[in-house]
Amino acid sequence: MAAGVACGAALAALTVPAAEAAPLGQGSPHWAPKDPGTPQVRFRGLAAVDRHTAWLAGTGGTVLRTTDGGVGWRNVSPPGAADLQFRDVEAFDARHAVVLAIGEGEASRVYRTDDGGATWTESFRNTDPKAFYDCLAFFDRRHGLAMSDPVDGRFRILSTSDGGRSWRLLPSTGMPPALDGEAGFAASGQCLVTSGPKDVWLATGGGAHARVLHSADRGLTWIAADTPVPAGDPAKGVFALAFRDRGHGLAVGGDYRPDQASPQAAAVTADGGRTWAPAATPPPAYRSGAAWLPHSRTAALAVGPTGTDLTTDAGRTWRTIDTGSYDTVDCTPDLSCWAAGEQGRVARLER
Repeated sequence: MAAGVACGAALAALTVPAAEAAPLGQGSPHWAPKDPGTPQVRFRGLAAVDRHTAWLAGTGGTVLRTTDGGVGWRNVSPPGAADLQFRDVEAFDARHAVVLAIGEGEASRVYRTDDGGATWTESFRNTDPKAFYDCLAFFDRRHGLAMSDPVDGRFRILSTSDGGRSWRLLPSTGMPPALDGEAGFAASGQCLVTSGPKDVWLATGGGAHARVLHSADRGLTWIAADTPVPAGDPAKGVFALAFRDRGHGLAVGGDYRPDQASPQAAAVTADGGRTWAPAATPPPAYRSGAAWLPHSRTAALAVGPTGTDLTTDAGRTWRTIDTGSYDTVDCTPDLSCWAAGEQGRVARLER
């Protein structure tokens, strides 16, 4: 109870107007390190279940789990996966989770555990050398999707109706043609996100326009919309999405190259992704992950290699509140936010 109250106070303090809020630091809401002791691993996959339980997925086939708020971490990596790059993890509780390995051909795989990572079952292995899977997303404990970069000119979608135990390829007839050079970014596990029982959005970059594709029928048919986030280069586009309901969403991204500027690196929608408007004051640099603060209609976080930004007006303006490097962020209904990134960095928002 005390931990929940403290974290709730921290999140509430973050939502005060910018003129009244202090930067993140000791004595104010701050990212408190929860060191898992794996400095060699970069964690781009994060699934926060609650303030006690979180799962991490990263390089070297690494999967970690905590059930005590990050005090201790258990290495629950699938055996024989050391050569794989895990970029997304979706967890339903402390025992049930699904992880995605990314890469060309058979490097793209999905594993599922039902016993907290003690054992894993490989439920999908890509056999098409033209496919490259980037992200997973679930609507509920049973229904989920995985997306691949375009194959034969269209994004490819896998579907599961048994919690990731088996997968089937959806027909491509409802998917609009991809732009030349268009792809997804396996940067934070947030290039494919859901809201409610049927709505799902897919973020893209690399083409002439950075787009967001929306499906209202669990991936059978899609409509594409341009965003104002810069694209036109393989390193540019929308890297992460966050929707607080089926209408209101955020898009963040930019140019991931550290020596390149990222103007207009955020956009907002209030109509389910049909139209997108640029943030009036975007984050100052590339951002790879985003999450709405729990139970808030206006506050959200964006993270990237150069810092964390906060919006308190539903994505119209952002301000930097921390300069630490994180790739992904996730918040939970019990008022908890977690972040993870390079050099084994993991943190939970505390006060």
